[in-house]
Amino acid sequence: MKTLDLIIPVYNESKRLKLTFQAINSFVPPRGLKINKVIFVNDGSSDNTLQKLKNSRLKFSKKILSYSHNQGKGAAIKLAFLNATADYALFLDADMSTPLTELYKFLPFIKQNIPIIIGTRKNGHSTVTVHQPWIREHLGKVFTFLSQLILNTWVTDFTCGFKAFSRPAYTTIAPLMTINRWGFDSEIIFLGKIYNFPIQEKSLTWADNPNTRVNLFKDIFRSLGELLQIRFNQFSGLYQSAALTG
Repeated sequence: MKTLDLIIPVYNESKRLKLTFQAINSFVPPRGLKINKVIFVNDGSSDNTLQKLKNSRLKFSKKILSYSHNQGKGAAIKLAFLNATADYALFLDADMSTPLTELYKFLPFIKQNIPIIIGTRKNGHSTVTVHQPWIREHLGKVFTFLSQLILNTWVTDFTCGFKAFSRPAYTTIAPLMTINRWGFDSEIIFLGKIYNFPIQEKSLTWADNPNTRVNLFKDIFRSLGELLQIRFNQFSGLYQSAALTG
């Protein structure tokens, strides 16, 4: 029996949390997998997200972590990884753009102890029920190509918000994470690569959420700078020194 911590970062998600709680409470884990706990990270929400998290009744154990000010999704995932204890930790988005039931597709790889399992929308075998606007989708393809090129890491989808990490993988990667915002996905996959954790991609069902908080042009340029920062961190020895002192 494998155990799994679910990680859900939230920032001003008050209007979406009812759907999140319903999805969690209706989810039946596949045989051979036990949900250890659900870790919510409130990333400095200014609405009543935190209060709703505290008042929620879930069928699984929950843990609520909170920043007083918004830090970014990467910082939220890092904090959750540092507080995870299960055999695997999987993070997903509160809007359930990838349904929680897609976890069933990860189970064969979890049983094989694959260290990093990432969902992909871009390998030609996924089911995208609601596409992103044309410009957002194509800029995403450009970012994927640049991530592959700059980081020499050839996965098909860096930014799909449905990824699972084994305990050895997430406990190694978490202390090394430095990117707090949208480039964090590329950093954790790159860290998995340089620490020789095999990575398995799996096509998923996914739907775009039109209420995304990504600022298209601002965040794409910020993320490109973060890709260069990741390479600088590697060349400067930061990832190695952090691992040795962590």
